[in-house]
This record gives sequence, C-alpha cells and structure tokens, in this order.
Amino acid sequence: MLEKSSQAMPPEKSPSSPAIAVEMFGVGASFGEFEILREVSAQVPKGRQTIIIGPNGGGKSTLIHCLLGQIPYEGRIVFDPPRPRIGYVPQRSDFDRYLPLTANEFLALGLTRRPIWLGLSGVIRRRVKAALDLVKAGALGGKPLGGLSGGETQKVLLASALLTDPDILVLDEPATGVDVYGEQLLCELLEGFKSCFTVIMVSHDLATARAHGDWVICLNRRVVEQGPPEKIFQPATLSATFGLHQGLIFGSHQTEPEVAPAPPSCCH
Repeated sequence: MLEKSSQAMPPEKSPSSPAIAVEMFGVGASFGEFEILREVSAQVPKGRQTIIIGPNGGGKSTLIHCLLGQIPYEGRIVFDPPRPRIGYVPQRSDFDRYLPLTANEFLALGLTRRPIWLGLSGVIRRRVKAALDLVKAGALGGKPLGGLSGGETQKVLLASALLTDPDILVLDEPATGVDVYGEQLLCELLEGFKSCFTVIMVSHDLATARAHGDWVICLNRRVVEQGPPEKIFQPATLSATFGLHQGLIFGSHQTEPEVAPAPPSCCH
C-alpha cells in the first residue's frame, strides 16, 4: 500500500521547487481508540538524508510503518517514483536469529530461487560479499545468525537492505544495540550514502540528526516543525517537540531564541 486516496491534495509546485521523494498529506494512524499520528503532513527531499526525531511514543516508528504500507492509515502518501524500491532496516530484528543459516545464506535468500542447501552460485556469493564489505562486515559471512551480536546483526540487516538497490533506504533507530565502533561506522556510512539515494532515518540521537541530516522532521504525534538542521535546532523548537527541559539543554529559552549550539559530535 504505497498510496491512499484522500481529500487532501498536494500543493502546486513551481519549476524551482526541490525534488521530493515522499510527500505526506494529513496522515493519521490509531490503535483502537488510541491516536498515534494526527494529521501528519511532511515532505522528504529526494537524494538527501531526512531524519525523524521526537520523544518516545511520539509516533516515529508508526510513521515508518505507514510509509512501508505495513499498517492502515488515513490521509495520503505519495512517492516519486510511484513504486520505489525500498530498503528497510528495522529497529529490532523480527526473524528467528537461530535459523540454521549463515549470514551469507540469509542474505542470499532474496537473491535466488535455488534452494540454499544446494549451495550459492559464484554470482550470488560476490553480490553478498560486496554488500557485507560495504558495511565493513565481510568477516561475518560465514558466521551462523545465532552467533552474531546485536551490532553484527544490524550490519547484516543493513547489507540486506542495500542488496535491494533501493531508491529509498529506511533506517529505524539503526544504532540500537551497537557499540561505539558501530556508531562510528554508521556515521561513516551515512556520509557515504549522501547523494546515492534518499535516506529516511528515525533517530533519538540529536547529535546524529544535527551532524548528518539534510532535512529534519520533528514529530510528536503531529509534525511540530520540519526543515534543515539550522532551522530545527533552536531551543523553542526542541522544547515544543520534547518538552521544556530538552530545549533548555541547548541554550536559554528566550522569546526570540538564537540557533541552539551544536550538541557534542556523534563522530568523535
């Protein structure tokens, strides 16, 4: 479900408008009577890195599931191209890590119709190795899934997403379960992904958002603000998104706040 009809219509664009990969118009989602998202309207620039930030329970992962068509929603989501290839790295692995498969065999599942127990062809092995090498995990190929740490599992899932040759790469808290070296790798990969494809990432880490985001969406069940980092990282905006005290972390709350000082770099 990549697109749903709604009364909300996209605004007209001028020829100079930036290229947009995803536009959301009045998106809402509920679980029973509990409203998770309310009238979410936002855009994701094409070929850039968009980072979604907000408090726990603010609907960040729910919005990702709407984008992936995994849950029903109200409103409209429009993609360009209309049916893009989407690579997805979940916050937590939702597969049985104790399947009797190596990382190589797991990655090959989506690449071949040949039974895995017959072995992998040379072409498949090279594609899998290239994906693992890209995320600096080439040594994991022969390891069983059950023997991987949380951070190693995240690397394998990222390699799996890259194997789809995505138009859009969706990362839901990709630093979950990784150590400081894994975070450093993530920073390096984010820099390497720039201009390769559109990235949409959910992150609780404001330093990551400030350092690597080209476009930031502040979400707390609704869109509080969206724009480039220099627009978002102001005490008033952060306070409106996370609560007063979060805004004060980045500077004194003022009627006319200055741009908040950058948080400590996630890359050092």
